[in-house]
This record gives sequence, C-alpha cells and structure tokens, in this order.
Amino acid sequence: MQLENRVAAITGGTAGIGLAIAKAFLAEGARVALMARDEERGRRVMADLDVGERALFVSGDATVQADVEGFIDSAAAELGAVDILVNNAGGASDLQPLVNVSDAEWDLVMKWNLYATFWATRRALPAMVERGWGRVINVSSVEGKHGKPVFTAYTAAKHAINGMTKSVAREVGTAGVTVNAICPGLVITDIVRRTGPATAEAMGMTFDEMVGVFSKEAAIERPVTVEEVAAVALLLASQAGSGISGALISVDGGTAQY
Repeated sequence: MQLENRVAAITGGTAGIGLAIAKAFLAEGARVALMARDEERGRRVMADLDVGERALFVSGDATVQADVEGFIDSAAAELGAVDILVNNAGGASDLQPLVNVSDAEWDLVMKWNLYATFWATRRALPAMVERGWGRVINVSSVEGKHGKPVFTAYTAAKHAINGMTKSVAREVGTAGVTVNAICPGLVITDIVRRTGPATAEAMGMTFDEMVGVFSKEAAIERPVTVEEVAAVALLLASQAGSGISGALISVDGGTAQY
C-alpha cells in the first residue's frame, strides 16, 4: 500500500490515462479526487470504482480557472489536503497548419493544457510545501520534446509544461516536493479513437495509417498502454520516487530517446 493515507487529485480523471492512474493509486491505498467535464460519465466511473468515500468526482472544465481551482479546494475539503497532483487534462483540437490556427483555437489549447496545469499547481503547492511532502506529476507528451506538422499549438503548450516542470522543481525541491512530467507517446484512448480520424485527415492519411506511422517511430513499434503510463505515475507518486524531480520521463516506447 504505497500511497496509504495520501490524497491524490487528478484532472481529466474519468477516462484514458487519468482513469488508469486513478485505479493504480486506489489500488495502493490512496484517496482520489477526479475532475472531468462529463458529469454522467463521472457518476458511472464512481460506481465502477466502487471504493466508497475513498473517491470523489468533481464536475469541471479544465479551461476554466474557477473550476480548476475549485476542484483542488473540493478535494482538500472532502478527502484531506492534496498530497499528489496529477495534471492530466489536456489535448489537441482542430489541427491545422499554423497559418490557419485562429487566436481562439490557440487560446483554447493553451488553457486546456498549459493554463490548467498552472492553475492547479499554483493552488495545490502551498499546502504541500507547508507539510513538507508533495508530488506534482504533469502528463505532458512526446510532442513536448519534438514536434509534428499541424500539432503546433499542442506542441507549444507541452513544451511550456516541460519547462514549467523543471523550473517549479527547483523552487520547491528543498521543501520535500517533487515535480515531474511524463511524456507519453501514442496511446489509443477513447478520445484518440474519437478525434483520431480528423487528426489523420489533417495529416493526409487514414486513422490506421496514422497509427502505423506513429508506431513505426517507436523502438517497440506499437502504441503504449494507459497501464504503462500509470505505472510510471505510481513510481513518481510513491516514496520510491523521492529522488526524481525536474525530470521529463518518456513513456513512448523509444520515440524520443532523450
């Protein structure tokens, strides 16, 4: 029970990588708060998890500052002060060459990825520092280490999250708080299945062709699984990860080999 008596808050926590991390943390004894927009899905997830008062769902939009900050406050009020923050909410939408990206779309991607991470971290950090223990885990992307055509806004946001990770780690390291980023490669989640065909079309290929191209970029030549990402999150959240901070850890099957 590596996380017994710990409280974790996970944005984007009811599907894909976020839900896999929640399950891994619950299995190790943590109390877990999840935030996502879809309230109906949130209720289903809570019923499926079936862990009683050890889990909390809060409906909220990661692009809205009040929702993100309110989520951290609700988690602390209902479960106890947040020990582990997983900034998982984010994604890309309406992929276009840079010259076609509108100001509104750029702002949306920045809020969804970078600003949500900033808002949640700023809210959760003071209590961690005061208690002398904490974990901030930012779910970034392999695109935070390189880039692809039509992913410019998303890539810029993930690069910024990686830079923020390294700087904040320096700010709070002596207070017993670690700050790290996980950089997954291609993971076939529900949202990827829904949005993937449009992404592939923007890249001039079919969804299956896109999966094949991205898979070939990895040394293992396949997508990684949500469970493989969650296993790294569990390491970083546990006492075993106490010596890791300011790291950008690729879980991409060898796509970005640094």
